[in-house]
Amino acid sequence: MNQTFKVTGMTCGHCVNAVQRAILKTDNTAKIQVDLPTGLVSVASSLPRSTLVAVIEEAGYKVTSP
Repeated sequence: MNQTFKVTGMTCGHCVNAVQRAILKTDNTAKIQVDLPTGLVSVASSLPRSTLVAVIEEAGYKVTSP
């Protein structure tokens, strides 16, 4: 299932990598696309939205509605 999140706090490529690593640590088959300028993160994963939000926020970023 493809889900899109608005993530605030990402300011550079290292931030993008941190978000991607956090998601992949929980679901190593997830497909992730990050648009840094807009803060949109699209994730194709079978994990529930609440789990993905928790993983991103545990990595130090804030998730708001897209």
